[in-house]
Amino acid sequence: MKLKKEKVAFNSDEETPKKTRKEKRQEKKIQKEEKKQAKKENKIKKKEAKKQEKMDAKLNGKRKLRLRISIFTIFVFLMDIGVAAGLYVIHTEEFKTFWIPSAMTTMTHQYLAYTLYNEDEVNRIMSENYIETPSEEVNLDDIVINEGDLFTKRYTNKYDKEIFTKTPGNDVYKLIRINESKYKGWLTVIYDPSDVELAVSSKLGRSGQSVNTLVRDNGGLVGINGGGFEDLDGWGNGSIPYGAIIKNGEVIWEHGGGWGSLIGFNKDHKMVLTYQSPQEAVQNGMVDAVDFGPFLIVNGNVSKIHGDGGWGTAPRSIIAQRKDGVVLFLIIDGRMPGYSIGATMNDVIEILLHYKAYNAANLDGGASTTMSVNGSLWNNPYAGGEYGGRTVSNAWIVTNKQNKAAADPNKNDY
Repeated sequence: MKLKKEKVAFNSDEETPKKTRKEKRQEKKIQKEEKKQAKKENKIKKKEAKKQEKMDAKLNGKRKLRLRISIFTIFVFLMDIGVAAGLYVIHTEEFKTFWIPSAMTTMTHQYLAYTLYNEDEVNRIMSENYIETPSEEVNLDDIVINEGDLFTKRYTNKYDKEIFTKTPGNDVYKLIRINESKYKGWLTVIYDPSDVELAVSSKLGRSGQSVNTLVRDNGGLVGINGGGFEDLDGWGNGSIPYGAIIKNGEVIWEHGGGWGSLIGFNKDHKMVLTYQSPQEAVQNGMVDAVDFGPFLIVNGNVSKIHGDGGWGTAPRSIIAQRKDGVVLFLIIDGRMPGYSIGATMNDVIEILLHYKAYNAANLDGGASTTMSVNGSLWNNPYAGGEYGGRTVSNAWIVTNKQNKAAADPNKNDY
Protein backbone atom coordinates (compact mmCIF):
# COMPACT_ATOMS: atom_id res chain seq x y z
CA MET A 1 0.00 0.00 0.00
CA LYS A 2 1.43 3.25 -1.02
CA LEU A 3 1.54 6.09 1.36
CA LYS A 4 0.28 9.32 -0.04
CA LYS A 5 2.80 12.03 0.20
CA GLU A 6 1.56 15.32 1.37
CA LYS A 7 3.10 18.40 0.00
CA VAL A 8 4.25 20.85 2.57
CA ALA A 9 3.81 24.27 1.08
CA PHE A 10 6.69 26.58 1.80
CA ASN A 11 6.37 29.75 -0.09
CA SER A 12 9.51 31.70 0.55
CA ASP A 13 8.38 34.44 -1.76
CA GLU A 14 5.46 35.19 0.50
CA GLU A 15 7.19 34.96 3.90
CA THR A 16 10.38 36.86 3.01
CA PRO A 17 8.75 40.05 1.73
CA LYS A 18 6.61 40.29 4.85
CA LYS A 19 9.71 40.06 7.03
CA THR A 20 11.63 42.57 4.89
CA ARG A 21 8.82 45.12 5.08
CA LYS A 22 8.78 44.79 8.81
CA GLU A 23 12.47 45.22 8.98
CA LYS A 24 12.27 48.18 6.66
CA ARG A 25 9.65 49.77 8.85
CA GLN A 26 11.87 49.11 11.80
CA GLU A 27 14.87 50.56 10.01
CA LYS A 28 12.94 53.64 8.92
CA LYS A 29 11.79 54.16 12.45
CA ILE A 30 15.34 53.84 13.72
CA GLN A 31 16.61 56.21 11.02
CA LYS A 32 13.92 58.68 11.88
CA GLU A 33 14.86 58.49 15.53
CA GLU A 34 18.52 58.88 14.62
CA LYS A 35 17.81 61.93 12.46
CA LYS A 36 15.69 63.40 15.19
CA GLN A 37 18.42 62.74 17.71
CA ALA A 38 21.10 64.13 15.36
CA LYS A 39 19.03 67.22 14.74
CA LYS A 40 18.55 67.64 18.46
CA GLU A 41 22.26 67.16 19.10
CA ASN A 42 23.12 69.57 16.28
CA LYS A 43 20.78 72.15 17.73
CA ILE A 44 22.40 71.73 21.14
CA LYS A 45 25.86 72.01 19.57
CA LYS A 46 24.91 75.19 17.72
CA LYS A 47 23.46 76.62 20.88
CA GLU A 48 26.62 75.75 22.79
CA ALA A 49 28.79 77.12 19.96
CA LYS A 50 26.89 80.42 20.00
CA LYS A 51 27.18 80.52 23.74
CA GLN A 52 30.92 79.88 23.45
CA GLU A 53 31.24 82.57 20.76
CA LYS A 54 29.52 85.06 23.02
CA MET A 55 31.80 84.08 25.88
CA ASP A 56 34.88 84.34 23.61
CA ALA A 57 33.72 87.70 22.28
CA LYS A 58 33.16 88.90 25.80
CA LEU A 59 36.61 87.69 26.82
CA ASN A 60 38.19 89.29 23.73
CA GLY A 61 36.34 92.51 24.48
CA LYS A 62 37.70 92.46 28.00
CA ARG A 63 41.19 91.73 26.70
CA LYS A 64 40.95 94.58 24.16
CA LEU A 65 39.61 96.88 26.81
CA ARG A 66 42.46 95.90 29.12
CA LEU A 67 44.90 96.44 26.23
CA ARG A 68 43.40 99.85 25.46
CA ILE A 69 43.52 100.77 29.10
CA SER A 70 47.13 99.56 29.27
CA ILE A 71 48.16 101.56 26.17
CA PHE A 72 46.31 104.63 27.41
CA THR A 73 47.86 104.21 30.86
CA ILE A 74 51.32 103.91 29.30
CA PHE A 75 50.63 106.94 27.09
CA VAL A 76 49.43 109.01 30.04
CA PHE A 77 52.41 107.83 32.06
CA LEU A 78 54.81 108.81 29.29
CA MET A 79 53.03 112.14 28.88
CA ASP A 80 53.42 112.74 32.60
CA ILE A 81 57.11 111.93 32.34
CA GLY A 82 57.41 114.22 29.29
CA VAL A 83 55.63 117.08 31.04
CA ALA A 84 57.69 116.56 34.20
CA ALA A 85 60.89 116.45 32.15
CA GLY A 86 59.80 119.51 30.17
CA LEU A 87 59.02 121.44 33.33
CA TYR A 88 62.38 120.45 34.71
CA VAL A 89 64.24 121.41 31.51
CA ILE A 90 62.59 124.81 31.04
CA HIS A 91 63.59 125.75 34.57
CA THR A 92 67.27 124.98 34.04
CA GLU A 93 69.63 127.88 33.43
CA GLU A 94 71.06 126.13 30.36
CA PHE A 95 67.67 126.02 28.65
CA LYS A 96 66.77 129.57 29.67
CA THR A 97 70.09 130.81 28.30
CA PHE A 98 69.38 128.99 25.03
CA TRP A 99 65.66 129.78 24.68
CA ILE A 100 65.31 133.40 25.77
CA PRO A 101 68.16 134.99 23.76
CA SER A 102 67.28 132.88 20.70
CA ALA A 103 63.70 134.20 20.84
CA MET A 104 64.59 137.78 21.73
CA THR A 105 67.02 138.20 18.82
CA THR A 106 64.51 137.07 16.18
CA MET A 107 62.70 140.43 16.45
CA THR A 108 59.49 138.75 15.24
CA HIS A 109 59.19 135.83 17.68
CA GLN A 110 60.05 137.45 21.00
CA TYR A 111 56.68 136.30 22.33
CA LEU A 112 58.18 132.80 22.58
CA ALA A 113 60.37 133.99 25.44
CA TYR A 114 57.40 135.45 27.32
CA THR A 115 55.31 132.34 26.68
CA LEU A 116 57.49 130.36 29.09
CA TYR A 117 58.88 133.07 31.35
CA ASN A 118 57.78 136.32 32.95
CA GLU A 119 59.29 139.69 32.08
CA ASP A 120 61.60 139.75 35.10
CA GLU A 121 63.12 136.40 34.17
CA VAL A 122 63.56 137.43 30.53
CA ASN A 123 65.26 140.66 31.60
CA ARG A 124 67.51 138.79 34.03
CA ILE A 125 68.69 136.31 31.39
CA MET A 126 69.26 139.06 28.82
CA SER A 127 71.22 141.12 31.34
CA GLU A 128 73.50 138.14 31.96
CA ASN A 129 74.00 137.36 28.27
CA TYR A 130 75.42 140.23 26.25
CA ILE A 131 78.42 141.27 24.16
CA GLU A 132 81.04 143.88 25.01
CA THR A 133 82.49 145.02 21.70
CA PRO A 134 85.90 146.72 21.50
CA SER A 135 85.41 150.49 21.51
CA GLU A 136 88.45 151.18 19.32
CA GLU A 137 88.25 152.17 15.68
CA VAL A 138 89.65 149.81 13.06
CA ASN A 139 93.34 150.46 12.41
CA LEU A 140 93.39 150.36 8.63
CA ASP A 141 97.20 150.49 8.54
CA ASP A 142 97.23 146.97 9.95
CA ILE A 143 95.61 145.66 6.76
CA VAL A 144 98.29 145.17 4.13
CA ILE A 145 96.86 144.05 0.81
CA ASN A 146 99.38 142.41 -1.47
CA GLU A 147 97.72 139.62 -3.33
CA GLY A 148 100.92 138.68 -5.13
CA ASP A 149 102.49 137.47 -1.89
CA LEU A 150 99.52 135.43 -0.68
CA PHE A 151 100.57 132.16 -2.22
CA THR A 152 104.29 132.45 -1.48
CA LYS A 153 103.82 132.47 2.30
CA ARG A 154 104.49 129.47 4.47
CA TYR A 155 101.46 127.92 6.05
CA THR A 156 101.40 128.50 9.80
CA ASN A 157 98.51 126.09 10.42
CA LYS A 158 96.13 123.74 8.63
CA TYR A 159 93.59 126.53 8.20
CA ASP A 160 96.08 128.67 6.27
CA LYS A 161 96.84 125.68 4.11
CA GLU A 162 93.13 125.17 3.53
CA ILE A 163 92.71 128.80 2.45
CA PHE A 164 95.70 129.02 0.14
CA THR A 165 95.36 125.65 -1.54
CA LYS A 166 93.32 126.92 -4.45
CA THR A 167 90.43 125.11 -6.01
CA PRO A 168 91.70 123.95 -9.43
CA GLY A 169 90.69 126.44 -12.09
CA ASN A 170 89.54 129.11 -9.63
CA ASP A 171 91.79 132.06 -8.78
CA VAL A 172 89.02 134.31 -7.45
CA TYR A 173 87.58 132.45 -4.46
CA LYS A 174 87.46 129.16 -2.60
CA LEU A 175 84.58 127.46 -0.80
CA ILE A 176 85.29 125.61 2.44
CA ARG A 177 82.72 123.33 4.06
CA ILE A 178 82.11 123.92 7.77
CA ASN A 179 81.03 120.59 9.20
CA GLU A 180 80.72 120.39 12.98
CA SER A 181 78.50 118.12 15.09
CA LYS A 182 76.13 120.95 16.10
CA TYR A 183 76.15 123.04 12.97
CA LYS A 184 76.92 123.06 9.25
CA GLY A 185 77.83 125.93 6.98
CA TRP A 186 80.16 127.44 4.40
CA LEU A 187 83.18 129.73 4.36
CA THR A 188 83.93 131.68 1.19
CA VAL A 189 87.52 132.88 0.87
CA ILE A 190 87.90 135.90 -1.46
CA TYR A 191 91.55 136.47 -2.37
CA ASP A 192 91.24 139.97 -3.83
CA PRO A 193 89.14 142.35 -1.65
CA SER A 194 88.51 144.60 -4.66
CA ASP A 195 86.19 141.85 -5.91
CA VAL A 196 83.86 142.42 -2.94
CA GLU A 197 80.99 144.89 -3.35
CA LEU A 198 77.49 145.56 -2.09
CA ALA A 199 74.49 144.67 -4.25
CA VAL A 200 71.23 146.46 -3.41
CA SER A 201 67.67 145.57 -4.38
CA SER A 202 66.57 147.46 -7.48
CA LYS A 203 63.13 147.71 -5.86
CA LEU A 204 64.35 149.26 -2.60
CA GLY A 205 61.44 150.74 -0.65
CA ARG A 206 58.95 148.48 -2.45
CA SER A 207 60.38 144.98 -2.10
CA GLY A 208 63.61 143.11 -1.72
CA GLN A 209 65.20 140.52 -3.99
CA SER A 210 66.69 137.10 -3.32
CA VAL A 211 70.45 136.79 -2.93
CA ASN A 212 70.35 134.62 -6.08
CA THR A 213 68.84 137.50 -8.04
CA LEU A 214 71.22 140.07 -6.56
CA VAL A 215 74.19 137.89 -7.51
CA ARG A 216 72.96 137.27 -11.08
CA ASP A 217 71.84 140.85 -11.78
CA ASN A 218 75.13 142.34 -10.57
CA GLY A 219 77.57 140.03 -12.31
CA GLY A 220 78.46 138.18 -9.13
CA LEU A 221 79.90 134.75 -8.53
CA VAL A 222 79.06 134.29 -4.83
CA GLY A 223 76.86 136.23 -2.44
CA ILE A 224 75.55 136.30 1.12
CA ASN A 225 72.81 138.41 2.67
CA GLY A 226 73.77 141.72 4.28
CA GLY A 227 71.89 144.12 6.56
CA GLY A 228 68.55 143.78 8.33
CA PHE A 229 65.11 145.05 7.39
CA GLU A 230 61.62 145.48 8.78
CA ASP A 231 60.23 142.01 9.32
CA LEU A 232 56.89 142.43 11.09
CA ASP A 233 55.47 139.03 12.10
CA GLY A 234 58.08 137.34 9.91
CA TRP A 235 56.45 138.60 6.70
CA GLY A 236 58.96 141.29 5.77
CA ASN A 237 60.00 141.18 2.12
CA GLY A 238 63.22 143.18 2.41
CA SER A 239 61.64 146.39 1.19
CA ILE A 240 62.48 148.61 4.20
CA PRO A 241 66.09 148.22 5.37
CA TYR A 242 67.02 149.20 8.91
CA GLY A 243 69.63 151.93 9.35
CA ALA A 244 71.72 153.28 6.51
CA ILE A 245 73.00 151.90 3.21
CA ILE A 246 76.03 153.35 1.47
CA LYS A 247 76.59 152.41 -2.17
CA ASN A 248 79.41 153.69 -4.41
CA GLY A 249 80.32 156.36 -1.87
CA GLU A 250 76.79 157.74 -1.49
CA VAL A 251 74.23 157.39 1.29
CA ILE A 252 71.31 155.92 -0.65
CA TRP A 253 69.11 154.95 2.31
CA GLU A 254 68.54 156.05 5.90
CA HIS A 255 65.91 154.61 8.21
CA GLY A 256 65.36 154.24 11.95
CA GLY A 257 65.72 151.00 13.87
CA GLY A 258 69.30 150.30 12.86
CA TRP A 259 72.28 149.42 15.03
CA GLY A 260 74.07 152.69 14.48
CA SER A 261 77.09 150.65 13.44
CA LEU A 262 78.32 150.49 9.85
CA ILE A 263 80.00 147.49 8.22
CA GLY A 264 81.65 148.14 4.88
CA PHE A 265 84.70 148.72 2.71
CA ASN A 266 86.58 151.89 1.87
CA LYS A 267 88.14 152.98 -1.42
CA ASP A 268 91.27 150.96 -0.56
CA HIS A 269 89.14 147.81 -0.20
CA LYS A 270 89.80 147.61 3.52
CA MET A 271 86.98 146.56 5.81
CA VAL A 272 85.73 149.34 8.06
CA LEU A 273 83.72 148.85 11.25
CA THR A 274 82.56 152.16 12.65
CA TYR A 275 79.95 153.95 14.77
CA GLN A 276 80.27 157.11 12.69
CA SER A 277 77.25 158.62 11.00
CA PRO A 278 76.76 157.55 7.37
CA GLN A 279 77.80 161.02 6.19
CA GLU A 280 80.99 160.98 8.28
CA ALA A 281 81.81 157.49 7.05
CA VAL A 282 81.48 158.61 3.41
CA GLN A 283 83.70 161.63 4.08
CA ASN A 284 86.30 159.25 5.50
CA GLY A 285 86.33 157.08 2.40
CA MET A 286 83.54 154.52 2.93
CA VAL A 287 82.38 153.19 -0.44
CA ASP A 288 79.89 150.40 0.38
CA ALA A 289 78.31 149.74 3.78
CA VAL A 290 75.28 148.37 5.62
CA ASP A 291 74.02 148.94 9.14
CA PHE A 292 74.18 145.88 11.42
CA GLY A 293 76.15 144.27 14.22
CA PRO A 294 77.55 143.52 16.64
CA PHE A 295 81.25 143.76 15.80
CA LEU A 296 82.90 140.49 16.79
CA ILE A 297 86.60 141.16 16.20
CA VAL A 298 88.26 144.58 15.92
CA ASN A 299 92.00 144.84 15.22
CA GLY A 300 92.39 141.23 16.28
CA ASN A 301 90.69 141.91 19.63
CA VAL A 302 87.71 139.66 20.31
CA SER A 303 84.47 141.01 21.73
CA LYS A 304 83.82 139.83 25.27
CA ILE A 305 80.92 137.39 25.25
CA HIS A 306 78.90 137.16 28.46
CA GLY A 307 76.94 133.91 28.57
CA ASP A 308 76.07 133.25 24.95
CA GLY A 309 76.16 136.95 24.12
CA GLY A 310 72.38 137.31 24.25
CA TRP A 311 72.04 136.00 20.70
CA GLY A 312 71.21 132.38 21.42
CA THR A 313 71.81 129.64 18.87
CA ALA A 314 70.68 130.46 15.34
CA PRO A 315 71.61 130.66 11.64
CA ARG A 316 74.44 133.16 11.14
CA SER A 317 75.88 135.37 8.40
CA ILE A 318 79.30 136.92 9.06
CA ILE A 319 81.73 139.06 7.05
CA ALA A 320 85.42 139.40 7.97
CA GLN A 321 88.84 140.40 6.68
CA ARG A 322 92.30 139.08 7.47
CA LYS A 323 95.40 141.27 7.89
CA ASP A 324 96.55 140.24 4.40
CA GLY A 325 93.32 141.63 2.92
CA VAL A 326 91.64 138.27 2.26
CA VAL A 327 87.88 138.59 2.83
CA LEU A 328 85.81 135.85 4.47
CA PHE A 329 82.08 135.22 4.09
CA LEU A 330 80.83 132.79 6.76
CA ILE A 331 77.32 131.38 6.88
CA ILE A 332 75.94 128.80 9.32
CA ASP A 333 72.64 127.02 8.75
CA GLY A 334 70.36 126.54 11.75
CA ARG A 335 67.03 125.69 13.38
CA MET A 336 67.04 122.28 11.69
CA PRO A 337 67.49 119.56 14.35
CA GLY A 338 69.29 116.53 13.00
CA TYR A 339 71.16 118.65 10.46
CA SER A 340 72.25 121.97 11.94
CA ILE A 341 70.82 123.70 15.00
CA GLY A 342 72.83 126.88 14.43
CA ALA A 343 75.75 128.61 16.11
CA THR A 344 76.31 130.94 19.05
CA MET A 345 78.49 134.02 18.77
CA ASN A 346 81.21 132.09 20.59
CA ASP A 347 80.99 129.39 17.92
CA VAL A 348 81.43 131.77 14.98
CA ILE A 349 84.26 133.67 16.71
CA GLU A 350 86.08 130.37 17.19
CA ILE A 351 85.76 129.62 13.46
CA LEU A 352 86.88 133.13 12.51
CA LEU A 353 89.97 132.93 14.74
CA HIS A 354 90.94 129.60 13.15
CA TYR A 355 91.03 131.37 9.79
CA LYS A 356 92.81 134.46 11.24
CA ALA A 357 90.05 137.01 10.85
CA TYR A 358 91.38 140.40 12.01
CA ASN A 359 88.14 142.37 11.73
CA ALA A 360 84.72 140.72 11.71
CA ALA A 361 81.06 141.64 12.12
CA ASN A 362 77.72 139.91 12.39
CA LEU A 363 75.23 140.38 9.57
CA ASP A 364 71.49 139.66 9.52
CA GLY A 365 70.89 135.99 10.35
CA GLY A 366 67.97 133.68 11.06
CA ALA A 367 65.70 133.04 8.08
CA SER A 368 67.66 135.63 6.07
CA THR A 369 70.90 133.62 6.17
CA THR A 370 71.46 132.79 2.51
CA MET A 371 74.41 131.89 0.31
CA SER A 372 74.28 131.92 -3.47
CA VAL A 373 76.89 130.53 -5.86
CA ASN A 374 76.60 131.46 -9.54
CA GLY A 375 73.02 132.53 -8.97
CA SER A 376 71.90 129.27 -7.34
CA LEU A 377 70.99 128.67 -3.71
CA TRP A 378 73.94 126.93 -2.05
CA ASN A 379 73.08 126.58 1.64
CA ASN A 380 69.99 125.19 3.38
CA PRO A 381 68.00 128.09 4.84
CA TYR A 382 65.40 126.90 7.33
CA ALA A 383 62.72 129.01 5.63
CA GLY A 384 62.12 130.01 2.03
CA GLY A 385 64.55 127.51 0.53
CA GLU A 386 61.90 126.24 -1.88
CA TYR A 387 61.74 129.76 -3.34
CA GLY A 388 65.49 130.23 -3.59
CA GLY A 389 65.77 131.98 -0.23
CA ARG A 390 64.08 135.01 1.30
CA THR A 391 63.98 138.36 -0.42
CA VAL A 392 66.39 140.78 1.27
CA SER A 393 67.43 144.41 0.95
CA ASN A 394 71.06 143.85 0.04
CA ALA A 395 73.85 141.32 -0.26
CA TRP A 396 77.63 141.22 -0.21
CA ILE A 397 78.79 139.68 -3.47
CA VAL A 398 82.02 138.48 -5.08
CA THR A 399 82.73 139.77 -8.58
CA ASN A 400 85.60 139.03 -10.97
CA LYS A 401 86.83 142.41 -12.11
CA GLN A 402 90.17 141.07 -13.36
CA ASN A 403 88.58 138.26 -15.40
CA LYS A 404 90.63 135.58 -13.67
CA ALA A 405 89.96 131.89 -13.91
CA ALA A 406 86.82 131.11 -11.93
CA ALA A 407 85.65 127.56 -12.60
CA ASP A 408 82.16 126.78 -11.34
CA PRO A 409 82.27 124.63 -8.20
CA ASN A 410 80.36 121.36 -7.92
CA LYS A 411 78.51 120.96 -4.64
CA ASN A 412 78.94 117.17 -4.81
CA ASP A 413 82.71 117.67 -4.42
CA TYR A 414 82.28 118.97 -0.84
